[in-house]
Amino acid sequence: MPLAGKSMLLTSMNVDVSDEADFNRWYDREHLEERVAIDGFLEARRYVAHAANPKYLSLYSTATLEVLDSPAYKARLANPTEWSRQTMARFKDMLRVVARITVSNGSGRGAALGLVRLRPTPDNAAAWRDALQEKLTPERRDGIVSMHLLESEPELSGATAGIPAVRNEGARDWFVLIDGTHVGAVSTVIAERFTGPAAAPLPLPVSVGTYCLMWDLAKSDLACG
Repeated sequence: MPLAGKSMLLTSMNVDVSDEADFNRWYDREHLEERVAIDGFLEARRYVAHAANPKYLSLYSTATLEVLDSPAYKARLANPTEWSRQTMARFKDMLRVVARITVSNGSGRGAALGLVRLRPTPDNAAAWRDALQEKLTPERRDGIVSMHLLESEPELSGATAGIPAVRNEGARDWFVLIDGTHVGAVSTVIAERFTGPAAAPLPLPVSVGTYCLMWDLAKSDLACG
């Protein structure tokens, strides 16, 4: 499994243009390091949209699902810094999803990321998972290094203390991650496997998007620092 850990926290949001400089400064100088330092967090990645909405996306890998319901994580959520409090209050279109990593094929992380959002129901989940095992095959496409499936945990997703998420739309959704060396390769795979007739036997996604990696931070980077 190329992804570190067994679970992932996915967050995405928009911010007003007037707030973007401070928003990015907060993420880069405080937030990612603060989160990766929590026990059980392994790494974090930041992305900016190439063709996607919301504009900003972050992925946090954790050793287990339980890390995202742990006292250490809850304490951090309940006691944000003043900078965090001010910045989070300016989030728009916030999505926060806690998920299990149930499929992870290939090796490595790419400079480009495809994000495909699906909305299963309990009666079709098993069939969808089988179908996605066939679709998430990076070795069949040049420029794709790894592909993954995140299955949301409704009880842990959505609004929590200090996170201004009003709606809980992503609480039951699944998210396909497509890591590639460039956006063109990622966009091609989305078109060939998840849109139009190619989506079958799955329905059309709730949304699709492509992102470019801004930077990533691993637990080992903190030790080096």
